[in-house]
This record gives sequence, C-alpha cells and structure tokens, in this order.
Amino acid sequence: MSEQMDLSIVIPVYNEAENIRILADEIRTALDGKYSYEVIFVDDHSTDGSQTLLRNLRQEFPQFRCLRHKRNSGQSTAVYNGVKAANAEWIATLDGDGQNDPADIPAMMDRLKASTDDEGLQMVAGYRKKRQDSWLKKISSRIANGVRSRLLSDDTPDTGCGLKLFSRSAFLELPYFDHMHRFLPALIQRHGGKTVSVEVNHRHRVMGVSKYGLHNRLWVGIVDIFGVRWLQRRSRLTAVEEKD
Repeated sequence: MSEQMDLSIVIPVYNEAENIRILADEIRTALDGKYSYEVIFVDDHSTDGSQTLLRNLRQEFPQFRCLRHKRNSGQSTAVYNGVKAANAEWIATLDGDGQNDPADIPAMMDRLKASTDDEGLQMVAGYRKKRQDSWLKKISSRIANGVRSRLLSDDTPDTGCGLKLFSRSAFLELPYFDHMHRFLPALIQRHGGKTVSVEVNHRHRVMGVSKYGLHNRLWVGIVDIFGVRWLQRRSRLTAVEEKD
C-alpha cells in the first residue's frame, strides 16, 4: 500500500448527472474512517450538466477530483487517464451509473490484504452473480463472456463488471487500446500477475440511460477478443537475474 494514500477510486462518467451525487455519498459512507482515499471522476465530455455537479463536489470534498475529456473518448480512455492521475498504488474502479455498490470495496481490500507475496495478486475482480439488467444485456454478456473465457482462458466469470481493484503500476505497464477495460484480467495475467474474482452486489439502474447495446457490447467485444489472444500468444515473460 502507498504510504501517502490507501486507495484511489476511478469513476468514468458520461451523462450521469442524476447518479453522481448519490454515488459520491455512498462512497463516503463505505470508506470514511476506514481508508485514506481519493475519488477521481473522469468526465467523458458529458453534455448533461455532470461537469457542474463534479465541480461542486470538488469544492465540498477535497478528496474528490475531476478530470474532463476535451472530446468523448470512451470508457477505457477514461479509466486509463484516471489511473495515470491517481496517487495511490491500488486503484478501485466503479461504473458511474450507480449499479456497482461501493460497500463492496472494503471486502475486496480485505481479500487483497489477505494475499501473500507468493500469490502475486494484482487484481480482485467483481463478479455480478445476480445481475440486475435487461434480458438483452444479460444475453449479450453471457455470450461474450462464454466466448472470451473459451478463447482467453482467463478464469474470470465476469470481466465486464466495472468494480475492480488492481495495482496501478501493473495497469500502467499493460498495452493500451480502446475497450481494454473489458479484458483487464487476461491482460494482467499476460503481464505475469494473478487475479481472483469475488461476488459483489449488483443493482438496477434507477436513473439515467444505459450507453451500451447489442452492437457496442457484444460484437465489438468479440472482435477485440482476437486482438487480446494475439497479444497472449506473443507474450515472452521470463525470470531475470543480474550477474556479477
């Protein structure tokens, strides 16, 4: 753990003005008094007033920070820029739609602390065993997860869950590409790290509109799987020792 700060929480948001304040209050309830932390909202060029709300949060709570993309760039870019700006060694990511529950973060931190150096744990990934989504989301995710698991062998039942806890330094050594956030367990494993999945709470979207459908959730993800498989096949990791 970083001596300066236990945890940086990175949250990509795009037109989530109705959810931002609720999510911020939940984070404070879950973490205040337990960890030293910061929250980095990355506004992916929202057009609904999200930026004004985020500025107000920053004035109210110094540990809340806000980055804004000059143009809409997607969730992976938002996560990447948030992680680069983070101060802690361990990063927790949450989706900005309020469906991830910040109350799960302490248990994920406990799992991380229970690991040993020999285990080499670099990621604790959330598993939405009881998903609260539409039938379209459930079917498209089930197909994509099945294809991904078969081709990448990443031993992760739910890579699409936005709630993850991982090493900042390991993340920044991964190859960056659009949609990479869907394949973080496989990429971490390719890098030589270990990952585990833990069951987390998943909630109905109460406000706002989903930004994903069949086209940008299923088909794009399946195409990207073959790119990640290409990276896996060309990985060359080996132990190195310095000789006198």
